[in-house]
Amino acid sequence: MPLTAEPPAATAAPPDAGGPETLRVVPVRHPWRWAAVAVTAVLLAQFVHGLATNPAWEWGVFAQYVTAPAVLHAVGTTLQLTAYGTVLGFALGIVLALLRLSASPFLRAVAHGYVWVFRSVPLIVQLLFWFNFAYLYRRIDLGVPFGPGFFSFATMDLVGAMGAAVLGLALHQAAYAAEIVRGGILAVDAGQQEAAAALGIPRLRRLRRIVLPQAMRALAPNAANEVISLFKGTSIVSVMAIGELFYQVQVIYGRTGRVVPLLMVATVWYLLLTGALSVLQHHVERHFAKGATR
Repeated sequence: MPLTAEPPAATAAPPDAGGPETLRVVPVRHPWRWAAVAVTAVLLAQFVHGLATNPAWEWGVFAQYVTAPAVLHAVGTTLQLTAYGTVLGFALGIVLALLRLSASPFLRAVAHGYVWVFRSVPLIVQLLFWFNFAYLYRRIDLGVPFGPGFFSFATMDLVGAMGAAVLGLALHQAAYAAEIVRGGILAVDAGQQEAAAALGIPRLRRLRRIVLPQAMRALAPNAANEVISLFKGTSIVSVMAIGELFYQVQVIYGRTGRVVPLLMVATVWYLLLTGALSVLQHHVERHFAKGATR
C-alpha cells in the first residue's frame, strides 16, 4: 500500500495578531523637550515684559530717533561702506584665490604674503594707516625707480576719510574672501575641470561656467557670514569721524545724554539689516543648490 504524505498543518496564528490596521500606534513622548519649551517661553515673556514696563528703556526717545533723518542718512552710509567693501574685497579676493591656486611658486608666494599680512594686522590699525597716508607720503613721484621722477602729485587730497575707510575695508576683506573662494574652488571635484579641459573648453570659460557655479554652493554660507561681519564691522570707522550708524548714534547721545534708547536705535537697525542680508543669503543658496538638493 503506497504511503501518501499528509499536508502539513497550517500554523495557527496567535489569537492576538491582527493586520496593520489593528496595530496601535503610540507616539514618542518628549517630556524634557516640552519642559525646555515652557522654560524658554517663560523667560522670553519675562524679557518682553521688562522691555515694555521698564521706564529706563525710554521707548518714546527711541521712537523719536529711530527714523530721524540723521540716523537714516547714517544707515545709508553704513550700507554704502558695506557694498563697496564687499564688491571690491571679493573682486580682489577672487584674484588672490586664483593666484594661490596657480602653478607659479612666485604668484602663490605673493598671494600668501598678502593674506598673511592683512589677516595679521587689526582692521583698526589698517584704517588709521590709510587715514594718515598723507602724513606718511606727502608726494608720490612717477618715474625711474630710485631715480628722477617725471610726474608727481600731492597726497593731501588723494585719500580722504571715506576713501581710506573703503580702501581699508576692501583690502582687509579681500584677505578673508581669498580663503573663502579658494576653499570653494577646492571643494569642486577635480574631474569636472579635467573633463572640461578634455573637451577643449578655454580655461577662463571653465572657471566662469563650470567651477565657480559649483563652488558657490560651498562658499555661499561663509561668504554671507563675511558680508554680515563686514556690515557690523563698519562701526569701527567711527574712529575716523565718518558718519555711519554707530558714530551718528554716539553723536546724538553725546548731545542728549540718552544713551540707552540711542543704543537701541542702532541695535534695531543692525537687527533689521542683518535679517535682510540673511534672507538674501537664503535665496542665493537656494539658487546655487538647484539640481544638487531635493
